[in-house]
Amino acid sequence: MILARIALALSLIALLLLLVGGPGYRLDLWGLGFGLLGALRYALYFGAAGAVLAIVGLLVPSLRSGRAFMLSAALVLGVVAAMIPVGVRQMAASKPFIHDVTTDLENPPEFVAVAPLRADAPNPAEYGGEEVAEQQRQGYPDLGPERFEASPERVFEAAENVARTLGWEIVAAVPEDGRIEATDTTLWYGFEDDVVIRIRDQSGATRVDVRSKSRVGGSDLGKNAARIRAFLEALRARLSVQG
Repeated sequence: MILARIALALSLIALLLLLVGGPGYRLDLWGLGFGLLGALRYALYFGAAGAVLAIVGLLVPSLRSGRAFMLSAALVLGVVAAMIPVGVRQMAASKPFIHDVTTDLENPPEFVAVAPLRADAPNPAEYGGEEVAEQQRQGYPDLGPERFEASPERVFEAAENVARTLGWEIVAAVPEDGRIEATDTTLWYGFEDDVVIRIRDQSGATRVDVRSKSRVGGSDLGKNAARIRAFLEALRARLSVQG
């Protein structure tokens, strides 16, 4: 009974670490080191330990007798808890180690109104240059500017509406500059990622470029690229419906 309880306790602790890491960081109870990396690391250790003990208990008849359900629960919960950090690590390995993504690698849209908000952020507002651009080319070769037949004014209005629909906080919307700046706050950890949208007339069409950058962290696990794709997809849909 003791082994089964220990196995279940370890697995539950692993799940608890996964559940509290993000909210605790968001509430300033601990830093990012523990909130993200530490919580994932220890969840892996505790979950794996709980699963291993559960397997031992299930394989030994004298330990399994009358405790199969508890041991099975410990095994399932431990494996689930351990696999989440493994999945995050695999995702990180499959993505470029960057946190700044743009549809224009030659002339990335610049943060203006957002820049002061990033004054104390670990990641500066400035673009990282060719090293970052090359990693994006390798990791996200599909990302590029969008062009629409609609007027810049119409595209600007649609872009601002889409940004609001996606839940972004609009920091600045300057039609005469064709510039929209916004902040998207993630749900679990409360990470603040900034977005700048640049809208320009180009040979009778309207070109839209987007840049998304995290304020903290080295790798964004593909979040900024996914954010840009989601925005452009929603913008295409909105302008298509409007005709």
